[in-house]
Amino acid sequence: MALHFKRSEYDQRIARVTAEMAARGLDGLLMFQQESMYYLTGYDTFGFCFFQCLYLGADGKLALLTRSADLRQAQHTSIIEDIRIWTDAAGAKPAAQLKDMLESLGCRGKRLGIETESYGLTHFNGKAVDAALDGFCALVEANDLVNRVRVVKSKAELKYVRKAGELGDAALKAAIRKTKAGADEGDILAAQQGAIFAGGGDYPANEFIIGSGRDALLCRYKSGRRVLKARDQLTLEWAGVYRHYHAAFMRTLIIGKPSKQHLAMDRAAREALAAVEEQLRPGHTAGDVFAAHARVMDDHGMQKHRLNACGYSLGAKFTPSWMDSPMFYANNPHPIGPGMVFFCHMILMNSDAGAAFCLGRTYIIGDKKPEPVSTHSLDMITR
Repeated sequence: MALHFKRSEYDQRIARVTAEMAARGLDGLLMFQQESMYYLTGYDTFGFCFFQCLYLGADGKLALLTRSADLRQAQHTSIIEDIRIWTDAAGAKPAAQLKDMLESLGCRGKRLGIETESYGLTHFNGKAVDAALDGFCALVEANDLVNRVRVVKSKAELKYVRKAGELGDAALKAAIRKTKAGADEGDILAAQQGAIFAGGGDYPANEFIIGSGRDALLCRYKSGRRVLKARDQLTLEWAGVYRHYHAAFMRTLIIGKPSKQHLAMDRAAREALAAVEEQLRPGHTAGDVFAAHARVMDDHGMQKHRLNACGYSLGAKFTPSWMDSPMFYANNPHPIGPGMVFFCHMILMNSDAGAAFCLGRTYIIGDKKPEPVSTHSLDMITR
């Protein structure tokens, strides 16, 4: 098996999840989130875009229902021994085969948690699962069960997060070397991704974001490349990725002389990030982090240009997004605790002036102050 952690690590994770299941009165858990499957067993695939379910019993029993294309994937990358295959065919009914599997596992009449907030469980398949299991067992929403356990990382996981941070720094250095007037965005993007692959890293859970000129004001990837002008702005959002663990970063690089708007945004972003760091400590909440961000941004007159969130948790994530829960938005009560990993982004987009400025990096929460996983300076980058 190609496991990235010791078997004892997986056993500890399963024990924590089954303890939480017992606290909620659940006899079993039906997992559709790929992150849950990877966390508990090491199972690594993108086949979750098709119907796939991992069962965990209160006794720690694991059973996977998947397609034939993922059989060897599961055998090679996970600790799962009981692997069942639903049959690809015209009129295939994987939900019915899930019921058959659960019947064989003694789940009739039981109370099972289910992850329905999953990219791998479409509305179509979700309705099929509900219909197949109607009257067979009681289904209870349990979207947050594994998520709340895995939000706190082990020492072994944090080693991978720090490695991802190193790869993220390497990607930034590669981008800086390529950034200048006349440079093509495609070359910059290739340099970033190449640095991560060369360092032993992985594909990110979503596309890197790159945009210059007016496109620098976008917070999402879009198709199409541009050549940098003598006076320009380049927004980059990327992540170092190692064993699927992400360390995300965001910077706006200034080509030529910074504008007055850029200088004002830089001051606001750096002060806001410093205020956020003060809240990234045990005893505070995700809502406290956002409140610090909003207060400083608004004091700088940036309320119109900031976002309604300023970061989120990170971990081992799969497509289509590296964003994880909890997120930093107003009044979010989720507590901040040691071992958590957060990406904090200070994003400013002034559509009136056509100016953008973004500053963000990833932190590991400690017993006292947070640990940034990047060693790169927060000073404005000019080229």
